[in-house]
Amino acid sequence: MGERKFIAYDPGQDLLLPPSLQDWLPESHLAHFISDTVESFDLSDWEADYDTKTGSGAPPFAPRMMLKVLIYGYATGVFSSRKVAAKCVEDVAFRYLSAQLTPDFRSFQKFRKRHLARFADLFVQVVQLAQETGLVKLGCIAIDGSKMKANASKHKSMSYRRMCQEIEKLEGEISEIIGRAQAADDAEDAELGDYNGYSLPDALSRREQRLKTIQAAKARLEERVRQRAKAEEERREAQAKERVEKGEKPKRYRKQPDSTPKAKEQENFTDPDSRIVRDGATKGFIQGYNGQAAVDDKTQIIVAADLNNHASDSNELLPILDQVQANTGASPKTVLADAGYKSEVNFEALEERETEAYIACGREAYDPRISCPHGPLPQGASHTDRMERRLKTKKGREKYRKRKHIVEPVFGWIKNVLGFRQVSLRGEANVRGEWNLICLSLNLRRMAART
Repeated sequence: MGERKFIAYDPGQDLLLPPSLQDWLPESHLAHFISDTVESFDLSDWEADYDTKTGSGAPPFAPRMMLKVLIYGYATGVFSSRKVAAKCVEDVAFRYLSAQLTPDFRSFQKFRKRHLARFADLFVQVVQLAQETGLVKLGCIAIDGSKMKANASKHKSMSYRRMCQEIEKLEGEISEIIGRAQAADDAEDAELGDYNGYSLPDALSRREQRLKTIQAAKARLEERVRQRAKAEEERREAQAKERVEKGEKPKRYRKQPDSTPKAKEQENFTDPDSRIVRDGATKGFIQGYNGQAAVDDKTQIIVAADLNNHASDSNELLPILDQVQANTGASPKTVLADAGYKSEVNFEALEERETEAYIACGREAYDPRISCPHGPLPQGASHTDRMERRLKTKKGREKYRKRKHIVEPVFGWIKNVLGFRQVSLRGEANVRGEWNLICLSLNLRRMAART
């Protein structure tokens, strides 16, 4: 048999000319698209943030380069700063975007933290770019929310009742330890020997620190409830004034807003801004946040994104629609949302805005066996009654049926494809910045696949 020849392979072969970074990846690669897109962004504010009076100091990494690497990391499921730094050494795409610079993980941490508030503006630039290229039409948008795990454990939360019990218990233990320490100090040196009594102050320090932590959490919880009660009082006063102006009697309430926390209300020690929320996928409860997204039906581009610590979606519909208007300069023709956004206030506001909306009022929106009643609505029908009737029509069911095909895959891509199930940062403002970053990264990935 004849001996076969192989393609020449010599790992030690030197290159005659330096290689071009542009040739490392195929032209259709996502890294090229992200690089070209970031080059088109206005990053003057980002760069001006590093200016000093004299221009002295060690030169920092270029924000444009750091942003390219960070966005590509989030678009491919690499969220850890340490992993991103490692990829800049090991991965061809990361090395191409960084121009073979190798920032350490602390540089990526500081860069992301420094510019978190700017990711919202960057998200808007991505949405407007998608709109200019015809990938966003606003013919129909679907809105939904998904619960994201916080960078904190729900087992590090404590209820208000338990806080009060623990404070009383710790105060008693601290008093006892102080008494024992005083007794030890008064004892004769002969009886103590070489013992210096350090264990008692150590135990006292641990309990005092725990007491301070619980007292701080208790104070935060009480202040939050006071603010909530104050906001409810202001809402009732505004509502009463509006009814009086219309010639109607003010609404009477059985109870005044309570400014005292309920026994079961909780506060988390690790991330006080996070809340116990119900995860719709697992039907369990997690310590987390509520991520909101409005998705265009044409190419499933996220046109508005927000994040908060509210367990319910009902108060998020109108703000997210306002954000769609602000980001794109236009209003969607049709809005779809599930029953989590159902409320009489929302339906009334949508009718005033003349927005064609199809929002589920219950499971009947999914059940084609329930026929649509004929004839006019009864006199005095509520906005909810009109929405319910609209969803039972043939047109309403056809429209609403598209909702889950538009918005739910987006959260599937974020959580299952990219693997973003838990936020990396703590604090609502920081987490909101990271949510904008993951949404704009996913948008760029979708845009690259469509161009």
